[in-house]
Order: sequence, then structure tokens, then C-alpha cells
Amino acid sequence: MNKHFTSVTLKSLIFCTLIVSTTFAQNKEKTATMQTNNVLLQKWTGPYGGVPSFDKMNIQDIKPALEQGMALNLEEIDAITNNADVPTFENTIVMMEKSGEVLDRVFKYYGIWSANLSSPEFRKIQGEMAPILSEFGSKISQNKKLFERIKTVYENSLKNPLEADQQRVIQLVYERFAMDGAELNEEKKERYAAINKELSTLYTNFSNNILADEENYVVYLTKDQLSGLSESMVKAAEKAAKDKGHEGEYAITNTRSSMDPFLTYSNERALREKVWKNYYSRCDNGDAYDNNENIAKILKLRKERVALLGFDNYADWRLQNRMAKTPENAMALMNAVWPSAIARVKEEVADMQAVADKNKDNIVIEPWDYRYYAEKVRKEKYDLDSDEVKQYLQLDKLTQALFFVADEVFNFKFTPVPEGSVPVFHKDVNVWEVTNKTTGEHIGLWYLDPFARQGKRSGAWATTYRDYSTFDGKKTVLGSNNSNFVKPAPGEPVLVSWDDATTFLHEFGHALHFFSAEVKYPTLNGGVRDYTEFQSQVLERWLSTDKLIDKFLVHYKTGKRIPAELVAKIKKASTFNQGFSTTEYLASAIMDMKLHLTDPTDINVDAFERETLTEMNMPKELVMRHRTPHFGHVFSGEGYATAYYGYMWADVLTADAAEAFQDAPEGFYDKELAAKMVKYLFAPRNSVDPAEAFRQFRGRDATIDALLRDRGFPVSEKKI
Repeated sequence: MNKHFTSVTLKSLIFCTLIVSTTFAQNKEKTATMQTNNVLLQKWTGPYGGVPSFDKMNIQDIKPALEQGMALNLEEIDAITNNADVPTFENTIVMMEKSGEVLDRVFKYYGIWSANLSSPEFRKIQGEMAPILSEFGSKISQNKKLFERIKTVYENSLKNPLEADQQRVIQLVYERFAMDGAELNEEKKERYAAINKELSTLYTNFSNNILADEENYVVYLTKDQLSGLSESMVKAAEKAAKDKGHEGEYAITNTRSSMDPFLTYSNERALREKVWKNYYSRCDNGDAYDNNENIAKILKLRKERVALLGFDNYADWRLQNRMAKTPENAMALMNAVWPSAIARVKEEVADMQAVADKNKDNIVIEPWDYRYYAEKVRKEKYDLDSDEVKQYLQLDKLTQALFFVADEVFNFKFTPVPEGSVPVFHKDVNVWEVTNKTTGEHIGLWYLDPFARQGKRSGAWATTYRDYSTFDGKKTVLGSNNSNFVKPAPGEPVLVSWDDATTFLHEFGHALHFFSAEVKYPTLNGGVRDYTEFQSQVLERWLSTDKLIDKFLVHYKTGKRIPAELVAKIKKASTFNQGFSTTEYLASAIMDMKLHLTDPTDINVDAFERETLTEMNMPKELVMRHRTPHFGHVFSGEGYATAYYGYMWADVLTADAAEAFQDAPEGFYDKELAAKMVKYLFAPRNSVDPAEAFRQFRGRDATIDALLRDRGFPVSEKKI
């Protein structure tokens, strides 16, 4: 699901040095000299514990800042490895946690250019730096002397356990180094590093190809081709065309936020087909931006790399420290849900075909018809018009709804910062201060970048510019949410679909996870991939609560509350179209796993995708949510590789937790249960094993039956 796609390419290469918090004292003077003229290196100053100078970013500063940041970080690592004292948690692990602050600051700016403000000039720099950054990462992750110290501390901790959080830190650091080849011989280390270097370039190329195809393919409409589109969508399309120099026309851009509503409402079937094919054929057109060869190379290199460590395939290596533990366990969950999902698709298609036949449309349902006729079925079966619902879903009001949930459930207060007091990287970005509602204590800042634009990657994501930690002076959180809503015409409201509103809450769940952190060490701010989506997915459930609906779902023209009968229709239709949404997601998740379990020696990526989907009995009326050539989660980095199943794994936990709230005396606003959720499932971040954290919250392990009930599928109780 393209709900949460943080920038993982660099983090997967640079290892743990990008999450640490402060420089060594002996390097302060040198650091100060380096920072004089390059804003990317400079310590953050100003209010709120210091903030990034986003308003002073200069693309010419990137390379020298990266080079100097890496050099300083390597000096810090040398200081650790050259320490003649016996390795201890304090002189090895703590010093690692303190290293890399300057480079980390540089990468916060780098991430903004990569995700929010990309340009041909930046992409050139990105391509040049990717292999250099990979080499730098290998110098640390494969540093023999460093790993020997880490291993000594780890083995000593098994004999004489440390404090619980320290034990978790050393476990995570040791496992990460071991998984990255620290115990290989020198010959294998050299090859391991060379593979990482080559992969870094492939990941960058893959990402930039997607962005290029999203920018290059636009469908321009004339006034007589707007049938079925809402007034707000027409105005937004008109503005998009004007921004691209096509005044008098209407632009449907090659992004999900533009494609999805067009396929849902446009009466022009031929244009729906064109828009659909543009979107789903991204990077699969046999041109300069085709990604199939990149994927084949990535799969081969990943398999070769894990073979150096003694693993048969990439999936076995990747899942060893995840909740699922093995690809077999992950596949078991997906296979348990898949038959019900495709069976539901068959029912949905039958309902849609009946509507088309009744209307004498003389068509057979094709993928570009699914959303369009599903909407007609929704109206017929539930008397529910999605466009009518949108009239009550204003982005400004939804933002206030986020703050309401944060207040009621997390005891956080969000207050707009004075204009100009916090630098931003684009005029569309707004900033709020987050405080503890009861004590007034400053928690951090929340940045919101809501609108699509050229150079900004598609989808929605959350990230941090500064994580919470206390081991070296309290660090407050700088968190951000990023969306791709179509920017409206001046003076017009931003009206969004129920699905987009759900995604908005989803990403805010990640932000609340950041702000809720109560951890000492920076490493503990990380996450287990098949658990980290829980906090975001559970927050989605508050969108359909009566308290939120009553206060924030009001008509954009009249200001009147959404009618009770419309709310009832929304809730009654909550499991509608679950066949489509579950199947398109699961197809991508299963494909991710199967690609990494197969032998990629002579793989033809297009053929593998087609043949695998055929074996799975994939319904012909829809496609994978992310077709392989543009599956950025998996091939623009390694964060979600063999881990896309994690959304469903986390949703098992989510559905189970949601039932706990449904049964609570005050429902989703039950103070006691909310406090328990924050204490056990949000505040610890990665300081506690996720399975144990969930048991502390729920009193037992999660079972799949809640998920099946939630989606309206047949229930067969099974633990995960």
C-alpha cells in the first residue's frame, strides 16, 4: 500500500550511523570550521531546541556537505576502534550512538531534495553520490575492529545482562552488523561492499525512473471530455493544466491522487483506459525509463550478497529478525486471506457486470472499469455516493480532526507556530508546535506538506527530522507528514475521498508514534518492519467514530453536519469493495515475496509477473496495487523488500486491537485503554520486542479472526 513509503534507500546503505545524535567533543573545533560556510553542516539553532534552516538550502552545498560529514563520521568511528580500553557499553555502543550528528543533519536536507523537491540537477548529484555513500556505509558496517568491540560487548551482556533498554540496543546493533556481513572474511567483505555499491546506483535509477514517468505522462482533456467529474475536480484539473502551460485544458496527471478519482467518476471509457494504462505501465514501456532490467540486476545482486552469508535466498535473510521470522510464516498469513479476497472480487465483478448490463452499456468489465462500476454498485446497494461523501471531507477540517484525536487519545495539543518563526522548504508547508495538553511541556514540531507538485514523489509518507532521545540531553521530535492532494483552484476547498481521508489519518498515526516516544537511545527509535505499520493503521479507526464525525464532517458550502443517514450508509458499506482493496494489495505483497524466493539467474521480470499472477488465479479485472516495474517500496531501496506483507501482518494486530476498543466502556475514546495503548504500543518504539508489547496490551497473542471479520470474510481462527 502506498500509505507509508519513507525514503529507505540511503538508510539501508548508511546503516545505524544516520540515526545517532551528537558529535564527539574532540571533533567540535574541526566541525565548527567546516560549518562556517555550508548551511547543511551547521548546527540547528533557533526556537524549539533548534530547527533545520530549510529556507537557506542550496543544492550546490550537497556534495561538499556529504563529503565532510562522512569524513567526520569516520574519524568518530576511528576514535572508538582505537580506544585501548576493554570494550564496554559506554565506550563503544554509547559512543556509536553519539556519532554521526553532522552527517545526519546533512541527510535531513538531502531527504527533502530527494522526496519533496527533486529536480534534474539533484538527480545528477544523487546518481554521483550513491556509490560513494555505499562505500562509506561499508567502511563502517564491515569495520573489523569495530565489530570485534561490538561482539565483545554483546557476548558479555549475555553473561551479565545490562539494563533492559541497553540490552535491546546491543542486541539490535550486533544483529545489524552481523546481517551486514561483519563476520565475513576479507575477500567476501570486499565482494559484499561491491554489491552494495552497485545496488545503490540501481536503487537511485529505479526511483528516478518512476518520477520521470510520473512527470512525462499527462492526459489533457477538453471541456467536452469532463462528463462525470465533480466541480472541484474539474477546477483542480484546470489549474494543473494551466501550471503546465496548457491553459484552457484540463490535466489528469500520472499520480494516484489524480488517476484514482478520474477512474471512479469519468464517463469517458476510452479516456479511463488511457489514464489507467499510463499509470500502470509506468517504467514498463521499453524506453529509457524502463525498470525491468534494473529489477533483474537487483534480484541477482541481492541473492548473491546473502549467499555470501550462507543464505539460500534474500527472504530467509531479511525476515530472520522480523515478527514473521520466516517467509513461510508470512506466506501462510497471505495464503490464508487470498482465497477469500479473490472470491469476493468475483462477487464484486458480477455485481458490476449486472449494472453495466442493466444500463445496456454493452461492455465486459475491464480493469479501467472497476472503480467506475464499483461506485455505481455502491450507490445501488447502499444508496451511497462517494462524491456526496466528499462534500463533507475538507482537508482543513480533517487536519483539525487529527488534532482532536491527538488531544483525546494521546493528550497532545497542536498549536500553529507564528508565521516565519520556523523555516520551511516550500510555501505550502505549515508547522505546528506539539505540547503535552496537561503540563504544557514541549514535545516537538509537526510539519505538513500536503500538495502534489513536480519533483515530489507520489503517495503519502511520514518521516522525522529529529527523533526523540534522552541519553545525551533531551531531544524533542521534529516530525512531518507528506501527502499528494491535488491543489485546488484559489479560494476552493480541498475535498478528499473517504479512502484519502483514511490515509491522512494513517500517516498521522506514524507521526503520533514519533511524538509518543519515550526512549533513551537513538537506535531504539527504529522499528520492526512488519510491526511499524500497526500504529498508523490503528489510527485509521478513529475516522469513523461518532465524536470525530459529529465535529468535523461538515458540508463545505453550508457548514451543516453530515446527515446521520449518510453516516449510517458509510458504516453499512464499510466492507464494500474489500475484494478489490485486499486483492490488489495482497497481489503485490505475494509478488514481492515470490520474486525474492525464486532463482533470478535468468529471470524475465515481465514474464515472471504474468506467470505468477496466473498461478495465483489473479482476477483479470484488476491489477497489483504496485506492478513490479514501479514497485518503489521494494526496488528503490531495501526497507520493504520481502516486507510488503507487513501491512497485513500489522493489520492483524490492528483489527485485534480495534476490537478491544469496541468492547471498552467508552469505545475508542476510553481513557484507560488509550493510555494502555500509548504506554505499551506507542511509547516504547523498538525498545521492546513487538510480540511482547502486544501481549502486554491485549493480554494474549493476536489472532487472524479479527482481521477476517473486519473485512467481511469467513472467519477461521488462527494465531500469528
